[in-house]
Formats: sequence, structure tokens, C-alpha cells
Amino acid sequence: MTQRKFPTIMGTQHPDNANAPFWDASQQPFISAYREMNEAFENFSELEVDEYMWDWEGKHADAAVIDRLFSTEYDYFKDHQIGRDKFLTFRFPNIWEEKGYSLMQAMTAILSSEDFAHDLGFDQRPLFEAILPMAQRADQLIEMQTLFEKLANFKSVEFTKTDKNTPYIEMIPLFEDFNTQLHAPEILKEYLNLHEKHFGFRPKYLRVFLAGSDSALTAGFMSSITGNKLAIARLHEFAKEENIEVYPISGTGSAIFRGGLSPLRIDRYVKEFPGVRTATVQSAFRYDFPLENVQSAIKELKEELPTATPLQISADDQKILAEVAEESARFYADTLDQLIPDMQPIFKAFPKRRDRRQHVGVLGYSRSVDGIELPRAINFTGSFYSIGIPPEFIGFGRALANLNADHLSIFVRNYPSMKKDFRELAGYINLDALQILKTQNPAWGEVEQDIMTLKEIFNLEIGPQNREEQQHAEIALQVVQIKEGAPVALTALINRMAQLRHFLG
Repeated sequence: MTQRKFPTIMGTQHPDNANAPFWDASQQPFISAYREMNEAFENFSELEVDEYMWDWEGKHADAAVIDRLFSTEYDYFKDHQIGRDKFLTFRFPNIWEEKGYSLMQAMTAILSSEDFAHDLGFDQRPLFEAILPMAQRADQLIEMQTLFEKLANFKSVEFTKTDKNTPYIEMIPLFEDFNTQLHAPEILKEYLNLHEKHFGFRPKYLRVFLAGSDSALTAGFMSSITGNKLAIARLHEFAKEENIEVYPISGTGSAIFRGGLSPLRIDRYVKEFPGVRTATVQSAFRYDFPLENVQSAIKELKEELPTATPLQISADDQKILAEVAEESARFYADTLDQLIPDMQPIFKAFPKRRDRRQHVGVLGYSRSVDGIELPRAINFTGSFYSIGIPPEFIGFGRALANLNADHLSIFVRNYPSMKKDFRELAGYINLDALQILKTQNPAWGEVEQDIMTLKEIFNLEIGPQNREEQQHAEIALQVVQIKEGAPVALTALINRMAQLRHFLG
């Protein structure tokens, strides 16, 4: 398997699109679980994505996806075999964080897809790797592999004696918070040892997934972008030290807060995150821009990402950047704790785009910061934009002003697009809306301080600079004025603003 093709573009089911998908005749932005199989095919064939994430984490997933794809689009997949030319990668539920009801179902689907492909005469096992979200430790990855091994052997002995399944699955850890991203090399080093002990060999390569959203949600934008950069640099160092190939995957949305990968910012992405080998193009990237722009952006990423020279950050700078991230997270969390109660009506009115499990605590899980329940990252991001306060600003201004000269110069050097990013973000601020919020809760004054600090440092023009931003600002004021009132009206306003900025959250 060493000669496998490594995907550069991974389509995902992240529900951050403002508009309906290009392939949908009914032009509804909501994508039901029943239409996700068709969506995967359209992404492979129309957009030329290499890989598609099939998500079992906290949502409904179709276990028959491979059977359906092969049955309905046999001619396409005969020439573009899944597992060889195109990849469908399951994101497992994390059984340490949510009930594992669907884990066995997902694993069984992987095994039966191998049988089905074999019967069709395909030469490659379609599904051979899976993502473990919220990975914290090396032993969790091994446990997933051991469970799969047991299930494969049981199936081969008890159910399909003539069809022997491959009892091995490759695991892709998804590191979501600052600490696991920073310490990814240590976790992976332990994993290599455990793997060799259990399986008798070392993997020839590792794919490692770095989240861009949840770290921003829990620790703020400055911490998140710093953590991502440190992780990419350290993973490539680890690859050299251990003499193993490492292919980082970056989970980024279109909002700058969530990584900032949109068809309009390909150059920025390549400049900020060189060394990423697989980029996730989420729903907003694919559906909120003209189809030809999306196709050419994907083409450009495919040319740039595989050969970009990875980020290099010296050991001294790494230490300083880790301190920067830690300090900035405090500014963010202290302020956010006080703002969250004010945001509840917006969170509740936030529109849905996918079939998510709603039973948080029974089937799903929720994010929390300092014990305060938070919505998922997309809803969180979009809700702050909907009141005219891009969440990138929260804590960032004060944290930046607080850096000593040494820390500041290293941070600035490692975030070359900072000024340009905040110039763009300033167009979505509505200071009138902020004044209203301040009268209801003085903590919004801290966000105002962040904005004014950055205005001074970067000489920002605060407020709308074009017609779309002007309309966005007008609606933000309405949202703040009717916040406690009509949820249906709020949802409609949030939807309209999302279309104006080309992402839901």
C-alpha cells in the first residue's frame, strides 16, 4: 500500500453553507442524510475532490453508502475506484465522548464494502482508514484498531467463511484542542511503539488531522491559528526524526475564525499553512461561490499543497508561540464567559443544514468552556457575525497589545496575513449594534476595546466598505434589536446575512 495516492482535497459534511448546493434541483440549503450519498458523488465527479468524509460523529449516516454508490454510479466507480483513485473516509464516533451506538455499524459497513467490491471484481478494498475525532491518547487509536480486528476476524469465521476480510484498519487521529495539537508528536511516537507491539510492524506513513474550528471556539482565534501552525511545523519535524512520512490534514472552514479557506483566499491559505497535505473543503467553500470559481480553486490547491515547503519554526520560537497562545486564550475565555448568556437567543434561532442528532447527553455531546455549554463551532461563529461582531476580535486586540516586543515580533512573523485578515473582518463590524449590547451587558465593552486596539494598530476602517457589507450591517442591527423576540424572524435574518458573506458560520 505504500504507493497509494494521497488525497489533496477532502470534501466534508460540515453544515456551514449559506446557499443551496449546485447539484440540488429543489434549491434547498438543508441537506438531508438521504441526499448525502448523491452529494458525495457530485463532489467526486463535478468538483474533482479526491476524498469525501463520511461522518458518523453526532449525526445520522447511511451505512449502505458504498452499496448505493456502486449500484447507482457503477460506470463512474469502475474507472475511479474508491480506495485507489477516490477515497471515502469514515469519521467514527468517539466512544470516550459519545455513546458508541453507531461504531459497530460503521465498522461493519467497512467490512461488507470490502466483500461487495470483491464481488464486483474491483481490485481495491474501498474503505481502509478512519478518523477518530477528539483523539487524546495513543491507546485510543490502538483500541479502535483492535476492535476492528476482532470484528473482522469474527465476521470471517462466523458469517462469510468464503470472503476473508482484511482485519486491519488505518487510523487518522483528529486533534482538536491546543494541547493535543501541540503534543501530537509525543502522542504519535507512543502510538508507533504500541502499534509495533500489537501488529508487529510500524505503519509506513501517518495521516494526522488538525481541527481549525473547535480550538478557536474553546480558546479563541489567536490561540487556534498559533496552535495549527505549531502542529504543522512539529509534525514535519517528527516525520524527519522518526523517518516516517506524515501527511497533515487541516480542517478549516471559510470563516477566518475557522481557518479561512475559501475560493477567494487560496493564496492566503497556502502562505499561512504550508505543509498541510490535505485541505478540507467544507459546504460553504463548495456551495457559496460560482461553480467555476470552486473548480478552479480546487485545481489550484491540488497544484500548490503537495509540494509546498513545510512551515519551520525554531524551538525557541515554538516555546514563545505556545506562551502567546496560552495568554491569549485567557483574554478570550474571560470575556466569552460573560457574553454567552446574551447569545442564547441567537444560538437557538440558528438555522440547520444537516440531520444532526439533537439528544445531546444521550447520543451526542456538547462543547463547553469553563463548564458553560456552547453550540457547535459553525453556529457559534455565525451567531457572532449575525450581531455584527466577528468572533476573531474577541480577546485578540487585548492579547496583541499585551505581548512584549520579543513575543510580538515572533507572532507577527508567523502570521503574515494578520493585517489583511483584520482589514477584511472590519467590514463586518456594526458599532451601533455593539453600543446596544453594551447597555445590556458591560462585558461587551471588552470586545469594543479589542476592536479599537486593532483599529489603531492596523489603521482599520471599521464598518461596511461595499453594498453587501452595508446590507449585512443593517441586518445585524435588526438582529440585536429583536434578539429576545421572534425566533422565526431571527432565523430568516441570519440566513440572509450568511448569503451576503458567503458562509453560514
